[in-house]
Amino acid sequence: MSSLSGKVAIITGGAASIGAAITRKLHADGAKVVVAARSQDKGEAIAAELGDGCSFISTDITKDEDLRALVNATRETYGGLHIVVNNACSYGDDGASTDRETWLNTINTNAVSAAILGEIARPLLKGCGGCIVNIGSVSGRFPHIGRWAYPVAKATLRHLSKTQAVEYAQDGIRVNLLMLGHIWSDPFEALTGDNRAHADSVSEPFNLMGRVANGVEVANVVSFVASDAASYITGGEIPVDGGYSAMGPEQHTPLMPLLMEGNS
Repeated sequence: MSSLSGKVAIITGGAASIGAAITRKLHADGAKVVVAARSQDKGEAIAAELGDGCSFISTDITKDEDLRALVNATRETYGGLHIVVNNACSYGDDGASTDRETWLNTINTNAVSAAILGEIARPLLKGCGGCIVNIGSVSGRFPHIGRWAYPVAKATLRHLSKTQAVEYAQDGIRVNLLMLGHIWSDPFEALTGDNRAHADSVSEPFNLMGRVANGVEVANVVSFVASDAASYITGGEIPVDGGYSAMGPEQHTPLMPLLMEGNS
């Protein structure tokens, strides 16, 4: 039996990039998956690719009526809901000069929408001892020069995850945060002109694995955290960052030899 057999999952932003990898993995592991995304073409394409047990519902996660329709349609189609993966996000950020509209949209998309969807889904998740997996970032723990709105939004999601875990424990609902590092994804492809080798080279000093991760490496952890094998994990922050958060300012380069250079 597959690890998610009999489960029903909603994946926001599940039509492309990291979200598509999560959708494919959960479906392969036996779950019925509902892709919630704005992109009609990509959503219909992945639903057609996976076939039975995968549905696409056009969803703007910043609209409460869309979220209610999403949860209702999931229940009507598959009879329930066990897993919510809050993956969709906005990268809107102009550093210190970020305007108010961008600030509000970035926090609304990355954190507020996850809170609203969780509460709308709560009655269904409560009935089956379900779980929520929030897709966070090392940006929510560590400041990054030149970036303000996105890291603050992910920090908000980080605290929301703890709040949800504490609040929803009474309902038997587990809530966990995955803290992602450098992942080969749409932003990395765009910034590097689809040059994976360059992305690996730039990322190397910032993590212990010396490369960016593949989307499936995130999806594998999502599947585990959402499964019954993780039944005693809630309120957790699971790093999927190649060791990024384990390093201090010295990264993984020995300081002493550098100090001794030129003294011989």
